[in-house]
Amino acid sequence: MPEQSHESSILDLFRDAAATVPAYADFLRERDVDPDRVTEVAGIPLMTKADYHQRYPLPERCRDGWMATADIVAVSSGSSGSPTVWPRTIRDEQAVTARFEQVFRDTFRAAERSTLAVVCFALGNWVGGMYTVAACRHLAEAGYPVTVAAPGNDVDEILRVVGELGAHYDQVVLLGYPPFIKNVVDAGVARGVDWPALHVRAVLAGEVFSEAWRDLVAARTGMDDPVTSIASLYGTADAGVLGNETPLSVRIRRFLASRPDLAAELFQDTRLPTLVQFDPADRFFELAPDGTLAFSADGTVPLVRYHIADEGGVLSHAELTAFCLSHGFDPGPGPALPFVYVFGRSLFTVSFFGANVHPENVTVGLERPDVSEWTTGRFVIRTLETPDRDRTLSVIVELAPGADPTTERRDAAAAAIRTELIRVNSEFGHYVPEAQQTPSVELRPTDDPEFFPRGVKHRYTRP
Repeated sequence: MPEQSHESSILDLFRDAAATVPAYADFLRERDVDPDRVTEVAGIPLMTKADYHQRYPLPERCRDGWMATADIVAVSSGSSGSPTVWPRTIRDEQAVTARFEQVFRDTFRAAERSTLAVVCFALGNWVGGMYTVAACRHLAEAGYPVTVAAPGNDVDEILRVVGELGAHYDQVVLLGYPPFIKNVVDAGVARGVDWPALHVRAVLAGEVFSEAWRDLVAARTGMDDPVTSIASLYGTADAGVLGNETPLSVRIRRFLASRPDLAAELFQDTRLPTLVQFDPADRFFELAPDGTLAFSADGTVPLVRYHIADEGGVLSHAELTAFCLSHGFDPGPGPALPFVYVFGRSLFTVSFFGANVHPENVTVGLERPDVSEWTTGRFVIRTLETPDRDRTLSVIVELAPGADPTTERRDAAAAAIRTELIRVNSEFGHYVPEAQQTPSVELRPTDDPEFFPRGVKHRYTRP
């Protein structure tokens, strides 16, 4: 679909939402925007979770102010760590199912291979598990030989399902957050699971991972080709799956991983982002004025130029393939869809086993009486990768002047942070395995130049 058609589609969505969604009509009135006078997408104001979703009651954000048209609700943890509810219908799931279909059909060849899809996301109202189950069942309904098992994020139950059923299928697809899927793989290796015999594939979401990580998981499961065996999704609770890796995007990302100089030139960052393709007919991405991402998507709660503030950018198919060719790499065939690359919201949160860990969650741990008397309240949250490609949650804590960095204090801070994370962040308690819930804490002196320099606005998260 040409760019002009996408612009027209967004304008149609904008006018429909303005006429039928009470909250959106008020949102536009407050900004003196007359829908009849808007003739181009640039004239539509950006909406954010803070100035739109958190300001208006949920029914008012639905068409005709009527929420009962929704079939189901999903819950996510927003930028403040408080739950956000997103209603949806089966119609909303169609665009998401198309992204799963592209992965299963074009990457895993599931139209010609019987497939056991093992959903390893947490089950319940959280968006990942139930959305994935629904999408995979829609594939089965469409005629794909796909059987869905939903053990959730219980390693013992996952391995029981895989051991009992896996051999009856041509391939087994594990769907979950990257570090958790690696935990499952490692636990299976320790228990003697013959992963290569099961022809394992993986669908991942929620976190950026390295190409070395992809190679490691592929090697431990006996995957014949990492490019066509592991696919990552870019999704959000707001609108489900927004884009997905294809063999084309993976080949390009692996090339860029081998040439960090070119990656830095292309992405204007030393980090290697997730790189996926998206269908602008369903989810249209654009770059907001501050250099972060916005998208438009229809749904039970229509989103028009919704500013999700993920760090990243948009590249056309022609632009990115030409860049590769100009540097001596032919990326080969693939869908002629645009690309979106995503670093995530590193200024605000870190993602750990798919759970958003917010600075506010850690603050309450350090405010406990047994910890606050020898800390300043400043800290830095990171996720780190071990030599074995496991992920750990790292918290650098600033000590109060004159306080000593004892082992007892380090352990007390770690325990307090874990306790409060579980208490205030439902995602953390349900997504992160118990063995990984206690963070690795490092105590640093006051005004430590690396993490707490004087005279600089403090950043509570780092990539």
